[in-house]
Amino acid sequence: MYRFTPWLKPAAAATLIGLICSATLWAQDAPQITNSTADHSKFEALQQAFASGPEVTAACLSCHTEAATQVKHSVHWTWEFDNSATGQRLGKRHVLNSFCGSVASNEPRCTSCHVGYGWEDMNKPPPADDAAVDCLVCHDTSGQYTKLDNAAGHAVISGTGTSTGKAKTITGAKAWAVDLTKAAQSVGKPSRQNCGNCHFYGGGGDNVKHGDLSSALNHPSRDVDVHMADDGLNFSCETCHRSDKHVFAGSRYAVHATDPEGAGKPGLPRRDVATCESCHGDTPHDWMTVQGIKLNDHSDRVACQTCHIPEFARGGVATKTRWDWSTAGRMDVYGNPLHLEEYTQGDGKHLHTYLATKGDFEYGEDVVPHYAWFNGQVEYTTADATIDPTQVVEINQLAGSSDDGRSRIWPFKRMEGRQAYDANLNHLAYSNVWGPTTDSAFWTHYDWGKAIEAGMKAAGADYSGEYGFVDTYMYWPITHMVAPAEDALDCQDCHTSNGRLAKVSGIYMPGSQPFSIGGILGILVFIAMVSGVLLHITLRIITRGAKGDDHD
Repeated sequence: MYRFTPWLKPAAAATLIGLICSATLWAQDAPQITNSTADHSKFEALQQAFASGPEVTAACLSCHTEAATQVKHSVHWTWEFDNSATGQRLGKRHVLNSFCGSVASNEPRCTSCHVGYGWEDMNKPPPADDAAVDCLVCHDTSGQYTKLDNAAGHAVISGTGTSTGKAKTITGAKAWAVDLTKAAQSVGKPSRQNCGNCHFYGGGGDNVKHGDLSSALNHPSRDVDVHMADDGLNFSCETCHRSDKHVFAGSRYAVHATDPEGAGKPGLPRRDVATCESCHGDTPHDWMTVQGIKLNDHSDRVACQTCHIPEFARGGVATKTRWDWSTAGRMDVYGNPLHLEEYTQGDGKHLHTYLATKGDFEYGEDVVPHYAWFNGQVEYTTADATIDPTQVVEINQLAGSSDDGRSRIWPFKRMEGRQAYDANLNHLAYSNVWGPTTDSAFWTHYDWGKAIEAGMKAAGADYSGEYGFVDTYMYWPITHMVAPAEDALDCQDCHTSNGRLAKVSGIYMPGSQPFSIGGILGILVFIAMVSGVLLHITLRIITRGAKGDDHD
């Protein structure tokens, strides 16, 4: 029961209550203000039933007329990168790796993560039709758009195997029929989930490839990633990887190991790089403290990531650290392909340690990186390069040294592999692993001879007919999963015997070799300094007593 003050008459009170109620109802019914200036659910072009992804794209292009052309000029579309410094033509379309090998001959499977629809032959460029560009893979915000894992980028729609329960999405989940209309009307800025559906699951599973990119970053806690934490800065990928005409800053083929331009001009956020310095500058620590001054002094030799990403594969999702293809093809006692699950990762999920289709695996969590001098240049061992099979073959070689003035000590995931090569020509080999309807796919027939022959033919590479297996390393820069400042490396993590950087050549680490010539000289200098101070104090005391000085 409401009590009115004596000076408020009943009629006025009724009017006031009416106004309050009306205001409350208006506030409830008022449209919510969003950052976007467009509600795509109201667009006539999107108010229809779509039968395929390309139909959605065609509708998008009726307004966003230049979007497809912009996308087609990006590495996301071409899967091709020309390195002017090394002269190599790189990109997914050309390189080999220590995971699933190569795209050639495995296209419908590999191009399931292409930012388009229908690319089925690496000997040909991506589809020319503008409608082949996939707008939804980056811009869907409904959360229910996804692609099939073996349909050359096409979305999961009714009639694509979902009724049998066999179809899988690019994340390995059981497929569902996507509501394309709902997805089209939901479009917005790319989220971590949009990017992560492909980048988190590269190489055949969650966090398999990079080590610092996993589903843990969809909703990370602050200790997993201080930038992306939901209860922290809540960055999207595009916060750092800024886009300009659908071309994104940041690439493992053209890494900015140093960024002398730093934050750039005040008030003008840079769009050309995705570096720590582009936000924090190259002297980010507190100049008012001795520790801050000394830490800033490290920035010309040590990458920010080295101290601020002490371990990768955090958050309960393991990364693959070794993949041995040479053991693939084993059967169990019943003649069926052998599968073993002998690793349980932090979030409780069981992982395969052996698959007949892929061989033996090893995993790691909270992995301490491999450290090396790095100037940003990477040269790849391509299929036409001659290798030495008696040595570990580096799939990609990191350029840099302590005396070139451009390199920093960087953290890397070093992937260990064992993979096929031409035993006569000494070239790394392409392999046809996927293809349920072919007679050469290893995952179907378990015949390495046929699989390698088909892969080499598809890539247009010479093949002697003889194959073997060689040990390999592949390096992946670690730059995500930045820890909070309080969890960064301490001085003693490096400046001690057998510290983190003990195996890095070309640098002297004070405290790391206490009994080396430099270490002994340093100790002697310190002892001499302390002795001099003590002697000075002793002499002052003695001379003061002898003279009878009294300062009272």
